[in-house]
Amino acid sequence: MKLYCRCAFAKVIPEDTKNAKLEELCASGAPFEAVPDLCEMAAKRDPKLAELAAQDGIEIIACHPRAVKGLFHQAGSDLKECAQITNMREADTT
Repeated sequence: MKLYCRCAFAKVIPEDTKNAKLEELCASGAPFEAVPDLCEMAAKRDPKLAELAAQDGIEIIACHPRAVKGLFHQAGSDLKECAQITNMREADTT
């Protein structure tokens, strides 16, 4: 399962980068879930984060791995060790 964060509020990832990654995910044909903003979800302690954290093999496409792990921890739903995090702030999307 892949989870794509749009980072709607922080504005730390360029729109072109976010759009390119989303297009890549759509073109892959693989299932993924998109959320507007993990930071907001964590602040609201959204129960969906617990569901996502419980999944084996989840790949989260967002920002810095330490930040993503911290957001899940803040929401009371630590990620499993096998979780993969792709940092769009550093990823080459071309």
